[in-house]
Amino acid sequence: MSARTAFRRRYGASSLHLLLVLASFALALYAGLRLFEGDTLGVAVWFVGAALLHDLVLLPLYSATDRAAQAVFTRGPRPTPPVPRVSVNHVRVPAFVSGVLLLVWWPLVLRRVEHYTAATALPADGFLGRWLLITAALFAASTVVLIVRTWRWSRAQRQARSATK
Repeated sequence: MSARTAFRRRYGASSLHLLLVLASFALALYAGLRLFEGDTLGVAVWFVGAALLHDLVLLPLYSATDRAAQAVFTRGPRPTPPVPRVSVNHVRVPAFVSGVLLLVWWPLVLRRVEHYTAATALPADGFLGRWLLITAALFAASTVVLIVRTWRWSRAQRQARSATK
């Protein structure tokens, strides 16, 4: 057995993957050290608070929401003839992307930044409307994908029925 095969068997991925993971850890360590140069206690409190907020509030909240969405979209027995069940991912993906955008831009979306206009010479209004438009576009695109998938599935079912006749 070659060294490459032994490495892949033990690690599970290529050596390039390991190199990229180590580089990302080095970059995160560098960023963390630069971040701690200022207010060390404030940064540590922020990280612990963010972890607690996520684990104690947000994780149960979006887990319950996901279970509710699964219950709504997969309720009831399978009909005869079978139809495709709506994938919860058509709701999950746009909601996740919209949530990440809100998380990144929330001070501007909620107009909580007074010094933005002074620092950039750009108006701070309009971010809420843009975020809502992006969210609507994400859900619309997901709906179009779902409609196309359902249409292709029903067309394939019709062709399969006509082929068996």
